[in-house]
Amino acid sequence: MYLLRLALASLNNRRFTALLTVFAIALSVCLLLAVERVRTEARASFASTISGTDLIVGARSGSVNLLLYSVFRIGNATNNIRWESFEHFAQHPRVSWAIPISLGDSHRGYRVMGTSDAYFEHFRYGRKQPIELADGRPFAEDPFEVVLGAEVAQALNYKLGDELVLAHGVATVSLVKHDDKPFHVVGILKRTGTPVDRTLHISLEGMEALHIDWQNGMPARGAARIDADQARQMDLQPAQITAFMLGLNSKIATFTLQREINQYRGEPLLAILPGVALQELWSLMGTAEKALFVVSLFVVLTGLIGMLTAILTSLNERRREMAILRSVGARPWHVAGLLILEAFSLALSGVLCGLLLLYAAIAAAQGPLQSGYGLYLPLALPSAYEWSLLGGILVAGLLMGSVPAWRAYRQSLADGLSIRL
Repeated sequence: MYLLRLALASLNNRRFTALLTVFAIALSVCLLLAVERVRTEARASFASTISGTDLIVGARSGSVNLLLYSVFRIGNATNNIRWESFEHFAQHPRVSWAIPISLGDSHRGYRVMGTSDAYFEHFRYGRKQPIELADGRPFAEDPFEVVLGAEVAQALNYKLGDELVLAHGVATVSLVKHDDKPFHVVGILKRTGTPVDRTLHISLEGMEALHIDWQNGMPARGAARIDADQARQMDLQPAQITAFMLGLNSKIATFTLQREINQYRGEPLLAILPGVALQELWSLMGTAEKALFVVSLFVVLTGLIGMLTAILTSLNERRREMAILRSVGARPWHVAGLLILEAFSLALSGVLCGLLLLYAAIAAAQGPLQSGYGLYLPLALPSAYEWSLLGGILVAGLLMGSVPAWRAYRQSLADGLSIRL
């Protein structure tokens, strides 16, 4: 105990250097834990985005691309699929439910998704949690009704009854808007922490009505234009959709139906299992994850080397201090233990300050991360793996401290008391 008090007193005597060393270690620990926390929560967030869906079907492309645009609203489909193909598999005897998805429009940077009532009834996220309304109702018979995700309503300050205009394409700034067919907000969903929060949901009929007078990808002009009232009186059965999700009566039939869809002669289709596609996505991102983690480890190592440098530098200036300790009865292992305790104290203080910095950063960035990227970082205690990382840092600090401790151990009393010319 007296060695610990002596070590703390010695650090207090060199408080400025000690505080800089602690701050460097704290920053590196905070970075390491932040990278690990973001990586873990990003995986959990991605994995909880969709649940209970057995197959996702779209135009033939890549499984990751299909997963990204149908579930995460990232990227675009290579092609649409015919409505007849959707109906064929929606009525398949092995299919319990089917959710059509139509994409391609946006509103102030947020994606618009056309779908049916089956979406609100069967779509699940997390641990098979259904999406629920915080206010209002789902869209009904009027094609120009929209249900907003929680983030869209909060960020754009929309409430029930508000009118909004959708834009063609998915760019943040669009030059082509459907201003002749405004939509009315009839519902706002509860927050889910998934891309659902960043999506505007309209009916398939509403999506069809938006483009009913378009020709060759351009809106009609003059007398050829069809306004909202005229569109309501027309047949709004969609001819094409972007993708659809399937829930099966039995999980055993999943691979059989997947093979049947992939071999469908009506048009080239691709059916994927969401879980398998997610694993493929993470395997693609694994290299970047590891690279980021290695960089963080090197940052921690740099902080510990800085601590070692500070102790070694001060060791040469403390030769007389060590000699005086030896002269009053301290043994070589006392001196070595003193330096090891100093290194451990610096490492422990850096770890504790790093944890405080991490939680302060999470508290400050929690809202922007969730609203901007859909990533929720909880203010939770470190996981078992994070504790092991912190333990490894402390062990590394002890090893670093053993270097100057060994040098001090080998110093003799005469060497400390002698005067060098």
